[in-house]
Amino acid sequence: RNKTDRKDSMMLARYGIERAPAPWQPEPPEVRELKRLLGRLEALEQDIRREENRLEKAQFNEDALAQESIGNVLEALREEHRRLQQQIDDHFNAHDHLKRDRALLESIPGIGRVLSASMTATLRSRAFRSARQAAAFHGLVPVQQESGTSIQRQPRLAKTGSSGLRRKLYMAAIAAAHHNADVRDQYQRLLRRGKAKMAAIGAAMRKLLHIAFGVLKSQQPYQPRCSTGCNQ
Repeated sequence: RNKTDRKDSMMLARYGIERAPAPWQPEPPEVRELKRLLGRLEALEQDIRREENRLEKAQFNEDALAQESIGNVLEALREEHRRLQQQIDDHFNAHDHLKRDRALLESIPGIGRVLSASMTATLRSRAFRSARQAAAFHGLVPVQQESGTSIQRQPRLAKTGSSGLRRKLYMAAIAAAHHNADVRDQYQRLLRRGKAKMAAIGAAMRKLLHIAFGVLKSQQPYQPRCSTGCNQ
């Protein structure tokens, strides 16, 4: 009934003795640097979108002074965006294992240059023991929303971890549902069972992460398990 620092420390100590969790390990320096570069690139992309929205408003209002000012800012932001992208590519080229991981991820239909960079950084940031563990860490597992008999909602994704990665995975899952044989097979099967499209896309996101985990673990390019004619 009470919660204090002393009681919390005792509970954590007992948990450590009983479960013996693996000691925490810091991220490799090259992965930490990659995550910083990608985080800065994403922030820059948000700035560009904001300025583009302001430019659209200025054009609608026929505000020539604002258009000129916003145009100058956009030019500088886009130039910095190009510089950061080159810096990220140089970082991959300077670390053979990261470069190899990125190439392996890009062998998966639905995963392109942008997502492969983010997935390399996030999947190499922890020593995940399984694909399910990686999916849970990134908020791609369904969680129940129930409380007695008063609340009975549909399960939803946990949405822990990086929201930026989930946004990229969402767009990749839509493409993979049409161009990746394994993901397409699962997606169509769920729709036939009456699942909502968003639930099927959530499952496709999780499937892509599972495939990515397997590709990195095996260090082999993606080989579809489902033949081209699956569910046709």
